[in-house]
Amino acid sequence: MKILAVSDEESRYIWDYFDRSAFEGVELILSCGDLCRDYLEFLATMLPVPLFYVPGNHDKRFIVDPPGGCINIDGRVETYKGLRVCGLGGCMSNNPAAAYEYTETVMARRAQKLRRAAKRAGGIDILLTHAPASGLGDGDDTFHKGFSAFRRLLDEFQPKAHFFGHVHTSYGVRRAPETYGETRLINACGYKIVDV
Repeated sequence: MKILAVSDEESRYIWDYFDRSAFEGVELILSCGDLCRDYLEFLATMLPVPLFYVPGNHDKRFIVDPPGGCINIDGRVETYKGLRVCGLGGCMSNNPAAAYEYTETVMARRAQKLRRAAKRAGGIDILLTHAPASGLGDGDDTFHKGFSAFRRLLDEFQPKAHFFGHVHTSYGVRRAPETYGETRLINACGYKIVDV
């Protein structure tokens, strides 16, 4: 399945110079968070395919005003054309009062709950998160550190792909390896078109 993955930075190429032919064959849009509501709604309108998203740490406004035509899969497993997509939004933080910011302990509880849903679904094909997994393309500072809970999900379910964002390529942090076990790792900052 051809997937358009987006995260963190609105692409001028897509938004200002949209050319439908450049996205021919795309069957699903995945957003890893931190994109404005208008941009997500634009994508959902211009490409007649589902758009699944997880919130990023800058998406607090989505709590009361979510993007129309888009499906929030944070904390859920959603199936589309046989592809099981598992979502966990947010990033690492020591501020438990902030929306979409979690300690490792809290994210581990969220991942454990989602693990049960993934088992009921018979596994997962795609892990969709805002932050990366620990040690797999994350940063050194607390805010851009990845979650160990995500690594445990990757170890257990071996999905085909893990899409994430949060760590912009311009930050100069270590690049994520291309794979982890059987899983392709894709930092979706900006946009990527990927066959899964």
